[in-house]
Amino acid sequence: MSRHRSPLAPSPAANVGRFLLIAAALVISIGPVVYGFLLSLRPYSAIVQAPLDLLPSWEELDFTAYTTAMLDQSQGGFGLGRFVLNSLVVAVGTVVLSIIVSILGAYAAARLRYRGRKVVNAIILGIYLFPGIVLSVPLFVLLAKAGLTGSLVGLFFVYVATTVPVSIYMMRNYFLALPESIEEAATIDGATLPQMLRSVVLPIALPGVIATAIYVFMIAWNEYFYALLFLVQDRNLWTAPLGISQLADFNVPVPVLLAGSIAVTVPVVILFFLAQRYLVDGLTSGAEK
Repeated sequence: MSRHRSPLAPSPAANVGRFLLIAAALVISIGPVVYGFLLSLRPYSAIVQAPLDLLPSWEELDFTAYTTAMLDQSQGGFGLGRFVLNSLVVAVGTVVLSIIVSILGAYAAARLRYRGRKVVNAIILGIYLFPGIVLSVPLFVLLAKAGLTGSLVGLFFVYVATTVPVSIYMMRNYFLALPESIEEAATIDGATLPQMLRSVVLPIALPGVIATAIYVFMIAWNEYFYALLFLVQDRNLWTAPLGISQLADFNVPVPVLLAGSIAVTVPVVILFFLAQRYLVDGLTSGAEK
């Protein structure tokens, strides 16, 4: 008995075309990264002689570019390891405080009914849409009066102030997607508002919270302008983006620049792999309404 192909099933030509399209997209997006990684494993002299060689030989494999990029200047390196640690401390602190504040603010924005609610929500989003250079002067004046310029603590507060609006706006959509009947049932059972948030709302909205946390982490990890503005005078407090910009100098060998760039990217890649399921669920749940 012959089996008939469904009219909705893609044809073999369509499958081949889809495969070729995906393969081309992977080569275009991942190809330069793989090529840069392979170049970081070769000595600078070998790159100058044959820059288009894709696969280094066993004799050419050299990991000194990574150690040179990460070690402190006193050890003959460029100090990127210290910069990565500074970025990690600031980014993790920003995520923790920003998410705590944003959970309360987003839930209030999603559930409380008051006059001018839509205007307040629009202001929250509008603050995030302001260019960073516009807010730099008032932020610098405020931190200067507080004595926090030139410190990681001051940069931490700046990142929290700039990420809380977008965090509130993102998590507000997740809370709006939650059915209010669940909260009403918890209230009938005698749960207080803090208990309901902790035991009912947050477990359901966890994918959205994690997706927002990852977005906040990427903002704090990759931010360059404010870090340059507040930390440029003290090299020991530089963050990873400032360190990478230093490696872009013409005097820095190409393998060291590529090794530093890859080393800075690794934490974000690991974070995405660990939270991939929550990230996808959070993005889709935020779209449901």
